[in-house]
Amino acid sequence: SSRGSRRGPWDGTAGPPPGAPGHRCRPGARHPPHPLIVGGNGLVCLSVCTERALKTTTNYFIVSLAVADLLLALLVLPLFVYSEFQGGVWSLSTVLCDALMTMDVMLCTASIFNLCAISVDRFIAVQIPLNYNRRQIDLRQLILISTTWIFAFAVASPVIFGLNNVPDRDPSLCQLEDDNYIVYSSICSFFIPCPVMLVLYCGMFQGLKRWEEARKAKLRGCIYGANRKLYHPPTLMEREQMRLGPPECSPYARAGLPGECGMSNGIQTVSYPHLRYPHPGHGRKRAKINGRERKAMRVLPVVVGAFLFCWTPFFVVHITRALCKSCSIPPQVTSTVTWLGYVNSALNPIIYTVFNAEFRNFFRKVLNLFC
Repeated sequence: SSRGSRRGPWDGTAGPPPGAPGHRCRPGARHPPHPLIVGGNGLVCLSVCTERALKTTTNYFIVSLAVADLLLALLVLPLFVYSEFQGGVWSLSTVLCDALMTMDVMLCTASIFNLCAISVDRFIAVQIPLNYNRRQIDLRQLILISTTWIFAFAVASPVIFGLNNVPDRDPSLCQLEDDNYIVYSSICSFFIPCPVMLVLYCGMFQGLKRWEEARKAKLRGCIYGANRKLYHPPTLMEREQMRLGPPECSPYARAGLPGECGMSNGIQTVSYPHLRYPHPGHGRKRAKINGRERKAMRVLPVVVGAFLFCWTPFFVVHITRALCKSCSIPPQVTSTVTWLGYVNSALNPIIYTVFNAEFRNFFRKVLNLFC
């Protein structure tokens, strides 16, 4: 998700140098989202590490996502804000610029790839639930998380390996120097992962819907069967004058109901000591599971919508600058869509934890210690 385009927010097009007439620091630099990104993602990592109930496979993916966003806020955003205050002029070494570009591309790509990894994991959990381990991480999930970071580094590695070392390079600008790489990184970081994530979330949504319908149908069948046994118990009381002999008191046994016949005070009875009625808590447990599924289905549009809202404008502007030399895009627009992409790192902990009661309770407990 390389955001240092040929004429990007670090290329000196922001306006006059600091202190010159007309220089204005852009909103992203005046109010950077560092505290929210660091605080939110830091709490996510801390909660999973310390709370036993939160150590589930899905939460390990969320920790991987939080680590990417946390490193982005600690290693990339401070230098980005510094450059913003300098009016887009890069006054540090070109080696540090290349390292910054590499970290920016890798961490932003890792953040997006982790969102895709979460969609893959949840798709497997819904479509192949019998093969999904919810309580502890297994080899498949470790491979998926590792692949996320390896691919992210693969997308960013050309920068640190000398892609920016061109003869006519301007050391006062920190930017990517190859338009072909800009197109390559945009495709790998967004235009491929985005459709994949949408397809997986749609498949998961349909799977959850079928799963819930099947559970409801099974629950209705269990309740109907229990009510029949409850209101029509297999107990028979006959008058003595019907004179049914012991062999004739077994129609229920022939029907598959294990029972015993007996005579007491002239009244014939049939008892069923092995008959068990469903526990009343069984239905409540299934209803609770269905409620969680419905909550997950309500969260999905929020996840996908926030991702598209934050990243689509940036990548459209980003790839347009590389492919359309005659297109004039104001630097303010470039800066705005760049900060909007960074804001997604602040939204991730909100999206993936506000809707989780266990995370929410941990956040409240930690905040109460400082408030």
